[in-house]
Amino acid sequence: MKFANSAVWMFAGLMLAASGVYAQDAGQKARQLTEPESQKSVKSEALEKPLRDAEALIKAGRPADAYNLLEPLEFDRSGEVRFDYLIGIAALDSGKPDKATFAFERVLAVDPDYAGARLDMARAYYQLGDLSRAKTEFETVSEQNPSEAARATIQKYLDAIAAQQEAKLTRFKAAKQTRFSAYVEGGLGHDTNVNNSTSQSQIDVPIFGNQTFILNPTNQQTADNYYTVAAGGEASHNLNANWGLYTGADVRQIGNNTQTGFDTLSLDGRAGVTYTSNEKNVFRIGGMGGRYNLARVHYYDFSGFSADWWHVYSPTNQVSLFEQYGRIRFANTAMTINDFDQTILGTTWMHVLAAGQSVVFGSLFLANENDVAPVTPSNPSGGRADGDMRGLGLRAGGQTAMGQNTELFASMGLQSGAYAKTNAMFLLKRRDDLFDLSMGANWHWDKNWTLRPQLNYWKNSSNIVIDSYNRMDVSLNIRRDFR
Repeated sequence: MKFANSAVWMFAGLMLAASGVYAQDAGQKARQLTEPESQKSVKSEALEKPLRDAEALIKAGRPADAYNLLEPLEFDRSGEVRFDYLIGIAALDSGKPDKATFAFERVLAVDPDYAGARLDMARAYYQLGDLSRAKTEFETVSEQNPSEAARATIQKYLDAIAAQQEAKLTRFKAAKQTRFSAYVEGGLGHDTNVNNSTSQSQIDVPIFGNQTFILNPTNQQTADNYYTVAAGGEASHNLNANWGLYTGADVRQIGNNTQTGFDTLSLDGRAGVTYTSNEKNVFRIGGMGGRYNLARVHYYDFSGFSADWWHVYSPTNQVSLFEQYGRIRFANTAMTINDFDQTILGTTWMHVLAAGQSVVFGSLFLANENDVAPVTPSNPSGGRADGDMRGLGLRAGGQTAMGQNTELFASMGLQSGAYAKTNAMFLLKRRDDLFDLSMGANWHWDKNWTLRPQLNYWKNSSNIVIDSYNRMDVSLNIRRDFR
């Protein structure tokens, strides 16, 4: 019985509570019906005031102040045609054409026939130096029956664009058809691991029941001081406004203070064809080759080709696609077991920051190494110990100017590689993760001379102990360019 009474009271309480909620909701609705005009007026004024103030600032010749007024509201109000148009005008007239294009694009997405926004979009592209897109936008507006004043403005811009394009063509014709550049460089440094070897002196080898072996000193991490000298040059020849040829070569010698068995000499050459289209697309394809000596002995040869395409989206953004194919062939018959073909495919994005003082980039690439060593009496299974390799790599970096004569630069990368064959000695399929970091500065005390302090670091982590290593290289180089 107590339970029944409780249930009755509970039901009654719920009904009363519901009645209260209903009454409250009804009161709110009543207030909404009786107060909307004043509320709407206040809200409308709150939304309109910053637009009205910004418009007044623009008319008063203070577009930067108008932009600063509207910019904090952009996240909440982008998509409103009037707001986007005003902030676009404020950005354009205060020297921010890149930001203006984003605002005008939002306007035109809602109203493609908004001639004023399209005209100002054309002006923004003109200020950015994107003459091709500016011309397209100006011509589009001229087909929308603009006023005589607007038509006169459009024609002035079109005439200016035509004059600039003609001047550029004249400069091209007047420029040297063939250009040469060259450099010489020298430096000193300290390398903590000149032979890219493990720091361990003893290893356990699974194929021999994990018996411990002592590594030869030449296969253990070895540090040394070194010197480096290098020279190179490149020549290019314009066949016409679109086609060109290029060729170049480099030579570099690294000599160690005591570990002369790891001295290196590399010779590299390249040549190819370039094609430029509409000043926005640059294609290049060519062959390359080289020779690498170790301890003054011919070690391996390299040959292959490369191709890349650069596309300029805007004066501040460029992207590229690239491919490289190469063949590594070792000179010593005993080393031909390590011969391989390598293919790299990738893409790069580059962005120029404010005032052109800084550049950042990012790159993604795939790497493939095909094991091509043939079956021989000394190598009955053919190929190298770890077989083919499939890899993925990332790289990012940038450069920024510090004053008139100095640039700081840095880049870092990560590459992961997985091998196809089980290593007979370690009974594992090799897997590597290579991290690298580079940073330094270029100081130009003269336009042709550069002093470059630099630090490089590598860390390769591998499931096969003899392939794991750490390495740091600190150097100071001086370079002379000839242009």
